[in-house]
Order: sequence, then structure tokens, then C-alpha cells
Amino acid sequence: MATGEVRVLRPFKLIALVCLLVALALNVVALLSPAWVTSERGSLSLWEACKRAPDVWHCLSTLRTDWQVATLVLILTAATITLLSFLASLVSFCLGTPRRYYRVIAVLLLVAVVLQVCALILYPIKFIDSSILKSYHEFNWGYGLGWGSAIFMLGAAILYCLRTDVYEDAYY
Repeated sequence: MATGEVRVLRPFKLIALVCLLVALALNVVALLSPAWVTSERGSLSLWEACKRAPDVWHCLSTLRTDWQVATLVLILTAATITLLSFLASLVSFCLGTPRRYYRVIAVLLLVAVVLQVCALILYPIKFIDSSILKSYHEFNWGYGLGWGSAIFMLGAAILYCLRTDVYEDAYY
């Protein structure tokens, strides 16, 4: 860097990395959440369905129905892609490797967003179709965290698509 040159740091990639970390955390908490759907007599998560008898709760695995397995596989695949994108982004950001990796990370994140949104649309449609709880029910915080994760993944993908290296003049 010569004397008199000013280097402008645009933190888009760092913000995208933070968005990826938040999306990954939200995805893990959504996967482990015991409350995707709740009602007065029971609850349903990605892993088990619990119903309340007069004095005790009875829980069964939800991995018996195809739509619940499909939802779980879609979300696990999206979480895996998000983790790989986060690791690649962290290595690329720390080592200062060429920016072409950011495009690959953005495409991977867009694929993860599509998978996550498909799972989050499939889940309520098939749940209402099968009406497992057969009473008034609410989609709870675990389901909402899944949507939050998808939003942060999309934000990170958009930030990785921005080309900040083509501007010659800094605008203040």
C-alpha cells in the first residue's frame, strides 16, 4: 500500500459470517426443540409426539411417518450445508483466500434455504392433513426458529453475492 492510499473496509463478508453463525445456532435449537406444535393434550417435535393421559405423558417416535422423516432429512441436510458453508467462509475470511469461494458459498446457502423452506412448508401441510393432535393446536417456537434460520441463511447468501471489490471510489 503506497503512501496516500486509503483502504476502505466493507464488512459485508464479516456480517455474512455472523449471519451464518446465527442461522446455524437457530437451526440446531430448532432441530432439538421439543415444541414444534403444542396443544392442551399433547406436543409434537421433529423427533417425538407426546400425548397426555390423565396423570402421565406418553411419547412415541415420529420417525414412523414418511412426511416427518422427509421434514427431518430436509432440515438436517440444510443444517449440514449451512455448517459446511460456515466453515468454508470462516477459512476463506481468516486466510484471505480469493473471493471466488464466496460465490460457491452463496450458491450452497441458497440450496440450503430452498431445502429449509420446503421442509417448513411441508410440515404444517402434512400435519394438518394428518391432524395428529386432533384438538386446538399452535405452531410453537421450534417451528419459528426454523423460519428464523432460513431468513438468516438467505441474508448471508445475499451478502456473499455482493461484489464489493469492483468499486474504485469510496463513497463517504
